[in-house]
Amino acid sequence: MPYLDHAATTPMRPEAIAAMAAQFGDVGNASSLHTAGRRARRVVEESREVIAGHLGANPSDVVFTAGGTESDNLAVKGLFWARRTQDPQRVRFLTSAIEHHALIDPLMWLGKAEDAQICQVGVDSDGRLDLEALAELITHDPDSVAAISVMLANNEVGTIQPLLEVVAMAKAHDIPVHTDAVQAVGQLEVNFADLGVAAMSVSAHKLGGPTGIGALLLGRSIEPTPILHGGGQERNVRSGTLDVPAIAGFAAALDAAMNDRVERNARVSALRDDLVARVQQAVPDAVLNGS
Repeated sequence: MPYLDHAATTPMRPEAIAAMAAQFGDVGNASSLHTAGRRARRVVEESREVIAGHLGANPSDVVFTAGGTESDNLAVKGLFWARRTQDPQRVRFLTSAIEHHALIDPLMWLGKAEDAQICQVGVDSDGRLDLEALAELITHDPDSVAAISVMLANNEVGTIQPLLEVVAMAKAHDIPVHTDAVQAVGQLEVNFADLGVAAMSVSAHKLGGPTGIGALLLGRSIEPTPILHGGGQERNVRSGTLDVPAIAGFAAALDAAMNDRVERNARVSALRDDLVARVQQAVPDAVLNGS
């Protein structure tokens, strides 16, 4: 039966399965200094380099997490706490009205538990962020803004947000921007450095990798307050023993996804256009959402 729910999770690519299988027979904590630990560390760092290379980042920018939800939580909570600690008046967090619940829910929690002021910016009929409304919220009182988070591509209608414009507005007031790129990576050419964001969330299972592994890309000058404390792994930002097989599968899946991205997108776009045309022919009043 055809599988049509790739927006929720994708089938694992053979390359990812093979990469993980190659690690299951070995053992070693990537934080250990003995031979087995150093072998595991090599796998982690080689995978980190592959992921960074495809995402226009430095390897040191890649902080491994358990997936997109943890990455979003670490970004929004960590940035809010760090910025408020530096300056107690930074209590506002700006975001779009169409974010994934992995981002909306931690923001709502910050509002209830930490007295954060969450300001949601509306979108137009295509789901594109209202830049004028965002600009007004920023310039109204820029010194009170802790951070901004706007997704790169919407997980339901696919609209790509004007992230470069958002970053330009924010940088004028030294406000860090986070983007949830979970739905974009593997489908679009995503360059962390060119986007200019402070943080970016990525998840492996949306691009043919395993569930339970993702990353938060962080510029070296960005130090969010950790939400997990322990062994100090991942720049002391995300403690916890690294899942070596999952990390290897993540890198292999991203590598494969980027290598066949152009051909795959052309094929899927043709199928989409055919589906839309057939629906509109059968249901003339049907409305296509997104852009």
